[in-house]
Amino acid sequence: MREREEINNSFNNLLGIMEKLRDKKDGCEWCKEQTSKTIAKYAQEEAGEVIEAINEGDNSKICEELGDLLFQVVFHSQIKSEENAFTINDVINSISKKMIRRNPHVFDNKIKKKISKKEIEDNWQRIKHEENLSNKS
Repeated sequence: MREREEINNSFNNLLGIMEKLRDKKDGCEWCKEQTSKTIAKYAQEEAGEVIEAINEGDNSKICEELGDLLFQVVFHSQIKSEENAFTINDVINSISKKMIRRNPHVFDNKIKKKISKKEIEDNWQRIKHEENLSNKS
């Protein structure tokens, strides 16, 4: 339980840092000017650096690069919150719902049926396809 409190505190601290960086009066001039479009390239760059670190097998570098990637998520979410489009909480809830929906073998397996990796992958693709179809309509 204590670790969850530490995570909550750390995450809230990160959100506070982002809010301060974007503060209209006292924030960072560069950060305040940014839009999701102007920083989009950094999300791709940071994701690439995560992959590099993973391939190198350097855990401290992986940790650092995941932090940079997380910061991109927080940065975009702050911008979108300021635009009244969505918040970081919406992002978190969205991925939580998606993971539950795409993993029924874990979250909705009332009979505790053992499911093969192939079935899991097939179900994931089927559910993803169904989601794409429903998003188009």
